[in-house]
Amino acid sequence: MTDKPVPSKALDLLAAKVAASSVPAARQPIDCGHFDITIARDGSWHYRGSPIGRLALVRLFSTVLRRDADGTYWLQTPAERGRITVEDAPFVAVELTRRGDGRQQELIFRTNIDDTVAADAAHPLRVVTRPDTAEPNPYILVRDGLEARLNRPVFYDLVELGREERVGDATLFGVWSKGEFFPIGSLDAAP
Repeated sequence: MTDKPVPSKALDLLAAKVAASSVPAARQPIDCGHFDITIARDGSWHYRGSPIGRLALVRLFSTVLRRDADGTYWLQTPAERGRITVEDAPFVAVELTRRGDGRQQELIFRTNIDDTVAADAAHPLRVVTRPDTAEPNPYILVRDGLEARLNRPVFYDLVELGREERVGDATLFGVWSKGEFFPIGSLDAAP
């Protein structure tokens, strides 16, 4: 694998098709198979194993990124679609900003492609604990089933804002954003 961005006519052609896809189609898009594009766990996009170095191109592709209910990721225009590989989540939250205080504070996340999203009922935070390492993996829903994994510094910033809350019979540690409580972990002793 090379560290140099791939200058590729095929990649430029795909980008041109994406850019020209604003016209709605009345039919199902043609399945073009696998585009040989991978989004790595660190949020970097790769074409045929080489990084896509143009952020503008990555942003363009991200606008047509879709996820099926079965977890399959696609780049999809009204005319065509092709599968891509996503190692974890398609985006990475790289910055956290807090506005306000208390239960009505707003936690705003910026992704590696400069999208911003505030945690709320429509954009929940969730933490998945890996069974093999017990390591927490935090995510926020960005849009339409597409999540951003919080990078470690952002997760630490989030934990600093956390507080204990009693929810039902459990004591949870979590954060408030826009009137919603998002658990990060349980404080109750394990049996």
